Amino acid sequence: MPVIIDVKKCTKCGTCVDHCPEDVFVQTKGRYPKVKHPDECWHCGACMIDCKAGAIHIELPLFMRLIPEPYKGKIEEPLKEC
Repeated sequence: MPVIIDVKKCTKCGTCVDHCPEDVFVQTKGRYPKVKHPDECWHCGACMIDCKAGAIHIELPLFMRLIPEPYKGKIEEPLKEC
């Protein structure tokens, strides 16, 4: 699942639901948002960037974690995983 919501940090504000361009989330009033359509996630990061509580983490697919060819050798130290 690409999007993970930390319910310990989530304030149920609905920002992720409102800002997701693909309607990946659903939320019933007064409840935590849920990831209803994980396969439709573009990994754009809008939900994670706009979440003021820092309750959202995006798991990128492996092909998105690899360093593109033009940058090989130009990065001084390897990228660190979060």
